[in-house]
Amino acid sequence: MKKTKLTGAVLSALIGLSAIASLNAETKITAPATGKGTPKYVFVFIGDGMSYPQIQSAAYYTGKDAAGIVDVVKKSENPSDSPEMKALSFYQFPVAGSASTYDATSFAPDSASTATSIFTGYKTHSSSINVDITKKIKYRTIAEQLRDQKKYKIGVISTVNLNHATPAATYAHQASRKSNYPIGQELVSSNFEYFAGGALMDPQDKNKDKTSIYDLAKNAGYKVCFDQKSAAALKNGDKALVIAETLADSDSMSYDNDRKEGEWALRDYVRKGIEVLDNKTGFFMMVEGGKVDWACHANDARSSIADTLALSEAVEEAISFYNKHPKETLILVTADHETGGLTIGYAGTDYNLFFRTLDSQKISYAKFDSDYVSAYKKNGTSFEAVMKDVEKLFGLKMPGADGSNKNGGLVLTDYELSRIKTAYEKTIKNDNNRSQMEYDIYGTYEPLTITITHILNAKSGLGWTSNSHTGLPVPVFALGAGQEEFKGFYDNTEIYKKLAKLTKVVKD
Repeated sequence: MKKTKLTGAVLSALIGLSAIASLNAETKITAPATGKGTPKYVFVFIGDGMSYPQIQSAAYYTGKDAAGIVDVVKKSENPSDSPEMKALSFYQFPVAGSASTYDATSFAPDSASTATSIFTGYKTHSSSINVDITKKIKYRTIAEQLRDQKKYKIGVISTVNLNHATPAATYAHQASRKSNYPIGQELVSSNFEYFAGGALMDPQDKNKDKTSIYDLAKNAGYKVCFDQKSAAALKNGDKALVIAETLADSDSMSYDNDRKEGEWALRDYVRKGIEVLDNKTGFFMMVEGGKVDWACHANDARSSIADTLALSEAVEEAISFYNKHPKETLILVTADHETGGLTIGYAGTDYNLFFRTLDSQKISYAKFDSDYVSAYKKNGTSFEAVMKDVEKLFGLKMPGADGSNKNGGLVLTDYELSRIKTAYEKTIKNDNNRSQMEYDIYGTYEPLTITITHILNAKSGLGWTSNSHTGLPVPVFALGAGQEEFKGFYDNTEIYKKLAKLTKVVKD
């Protein structure tokens, strides 16, 4: 095969022109992004676990089928996906900064402490929410201050449980993020106008001997909705607690790549939230893409990408609102920390990317565990039968099948098959004991599932270093009134301080 030669200048030009052409989100900023004005409508989007690798992998994934340079690249002797990307919605924001994420006890912090920093301006212990390092002093959040000092309405939306760490950090003050029932009580007493997302953890406490948080919410005047029909009926001025109609792992919302037709996406809850909260005084809305983090803990790149894209689409709802109120709206898109140590580029693919390989994954790791692996263990399903499901759901084929095991090919090598076989045997035995080596390989996840995603990710050119959080900085994208404040590199506590300065709240 004749090799197509591209000079550096030609290749750079092609990449540059195609990249500029593709940097177009579905919902465009149409109002002048001057940054002037005072924000009275504030959106803070948090991709939990979402740092630069997560957003860039999502951008590359969506650009993998772009026309133009891809045709040139595919003529080479070593074809790979195009170095093209399709911009996420917030790539068009005029201001971008970066924030460090360490907390009072760790350079690889958790969601509780980092969200505390973002919403209060203080560092605290990992696992603590809005309390100091003695765990005795309570910190007030920007949401509480805007509620009390400015009479703003407040909305909290998350794809995970509404008393999970990040959403809880807008309203709760607890020494431990695991205090689920007390956090739920604080949710109700916050009197915030709109909550939407996954179900509450321990709504009757662990012993199920207390009044349900849902009943407490009803008694406090909340419309408690458990289905989309009642959520859709909510109107401006209502006070609502909305639980997703379809619940997945740990009673959270579905991963976006598992979401069924007609099932509300994150953007639908944001759109409804804007409708409920909109008023002349102002509102503050926190929106969390919480399952980006969960997918990255499990090293499931396809699910991480899907939920990162879902967050990007939710941001489009805020952009639409901004276009109508440009001098009064501020939108931030950031993260609490990075999860998984995701890397773009893998030695086994010669550092080429093959993101089309990820198209073969039809299901999240969590749904595969619940719908398939649990049955394998119960029934002692044979390895041969399991591998038929693996091909159907992840595209990975047995050695010798039609296709290639190189350049993004989905045919397994003998080595890769042996890894899956070893993991299958560990899973079928339901053996939860982990040697140090096995913990390094599987973490606390189902050996069969995480091995499948590891192999698929490696074939696509992605790698992972951890099943936990890392110390990477996170991006901060800003659009609207006061956007210039968010330029540069700073600590995550500065996000609170900048918001407080712009909205003129007094720290208390």
